[in-house]
Amino acid sequence: MTAAPPPDAAPGWGTYPAPPPPPRGLVRRMAGPVAVAAGAAAAAVYLSVVDPNEPGHYPVCPFLKFTGAYCPGCGGLRCANALARLDVPAALAYNAFAVAMVPLLAFIWLRWTARSVRGRVRMSAADPRLVRLLVAAIVLFTVVRNLPFGTALAP
Repeated sequence: MTAAPPPDAAPGWGTYPAPPPPPRGLVRRMAGPVAVAAGAAAAAVYLSVVDPNEPGHYPVCPFLKFTGAYCPGCGGLRCANALARLDVPAALAYNAFAVAMVPLLAFIWLRWTARSVRGRVRMSAADPRLVRLLVAAIVLFTVVRNLPFGTALAP
């Protein structure tokens, strides 16, 4: 309910413009992939500026601190820093598994982006066999990098 305008009010008094419609179409569908790409770019810039090789910039891995063993993510920040500087050999030395995951993550992001452009945003769930395979690979990588013969995989 709106109040009656005073007699000397300008036309349109008491009315507000309609709010803009929510984003639709391609812009709305691309919001997710663009946000993920922007976040990844921001993280890469931050990691290339704030060097994880210098002590005190990032916390110590709690798993390493309490167990003395390397987790699958140990060396991940240094690996990402090396990748941000396009130093692939150093990245492999810090965390080979993370480097191996980059093409997979890029493929998943590109597929998501292509589906968003075509209007088929809904993605199907991952095949449980592939999820089990990925979990097994992470566990195997973690175990091997902590064994005496797997020191090449340690950061």
